Amino acid sequence: MVREIVKYPAEILTRPTERVDTIDDNIRKLIRDMFETMYSAEGVGLAANQVGEPLSILVIDTTP
Repeated sequence: MVREIVKYPAEILTRPTERVDTIDDNIRKLIRDMFETMYSAEGVGLAANQVGEPLSILVIDTTP
């Protein structure tokens, strides 16, 4: 699911994010959503807080 990308100066972008210690189905879905959102925006990287989730997760497209 493509999510809305949060833009500066939204407060969530300035707050510390929470460490993720367990990868469960909810985190897997979030990561899939983040990749889908990143590609739909023609981006190469996206942090979870940019889609409104205060978690320490980052997705990056490393293809040349």
